[in-house]
Amino acid sequence: MKKTFDKKALLGAAFLMATSAIGPGFLTQTTNYTKEFLASCGAIILISVLIDIFSQLNVWRIITVSGKKVSVIANEMQSGTGHFLTLLVVLGGLAFNIGNIAGAGLGVNVLFGISVQQGAAISALIAVFIFLMKEASKAMDWFVKILGITMIGITCYIAFITNPPIKEVIIRSVFPEKLSWTAIVTLVGGTVGGYITFAGAHRLLDSGITGIDNQKEVSRSSVTAILLASVMRVMLFLAALGVIIKGASLSADNPAASVYEFAAGKIGYKIFGLVIWAASITSVVGSAYTSISFFKTLKPSLEKKSNIHIVVFILISTFIFVL
Repeated sequence: MKKTFDKKALLGAAFLMATSAIGPGFLTQTTNYTKEFLASCGAIILISVLIDIFSQLNVWRIITVSGKKVSVIANEMQSGTGHFLTLLVVLGGLAFNIGNIAGAGLGVNVLFGISVQQGAAISALIAVFIFLMKEASKAMDWFVKILGITMIGITCYIAFITNPPIKEVIIRSVFPEKLSWTAIVTLVGGTVGGYITFAGAHRLLDSGITGIDNQKEVSRSSVTAILLASVMRVMLFLAALGVIIKGASLSADNPAASVYEFAAGKIGYKIFGLVIWAASITSVVGSAYTSISFFKTLKPSLEKKSNIHIVVFILISTFIFVL
């Protein structure tokens, strides 16, 4: 029998996964590969998107049909593997979250001129506040939706004003001058690797969206998530290509910032600050939520206090970075 559920959760899960993928590394990888492969980077992105869709569809369907977190499924297949997977995800999530906190701090630094450490602390408090709210899940959904739409919209505008060679991009996306499987695998890993692909699926479980009868909705949410992340990647690729062919010299330390600054001057640099903050803080939320969703499968009693554990996870990440 098909279960009833809040359909807004489907879009929330899609945005959670997409914004978890769009982090500081996502921005840097996309810009660097555009610089290296120019219009042919379109083919690399296209191939990676197709792999992303098939990979995520498979994972989300298995999790939601079974109605179980992936660590539980792994333990049922081979005793102990789920615990090992949980350890990898939590440790990896912590490592990524330290970088995400740093990215959020950098965004605040660009916007307001305060130190990166202070910016990181302020950003962490904002993330903590979300999970201390009474309706934390709904607040998280709205938070990632608003910031996801904001950074995608801004980057679309930057891509438009840089006037990239669209005709050449279309041709090279089908007939690339050069191709790199290393770059393709890197982009796939940056989109559906690690904890990222599990973020949305676990959010669907928490919303009660399970069973084979709901697979149409799950599949739609899964593909929507990939497409959201892909739109951001394509727009950033076009923006970077537009400025590179005009002779811009991208900073080795922060190539993505160079794209926004070259496109729109000082205002563009401030816009970059907002984009990297949005990308980073939503990744903080996604990483913390998903890591703890694995952690609480170790002991059912942890379920009742999962939001507190998420808060602690965020605070630990921030403390390590500030030190």
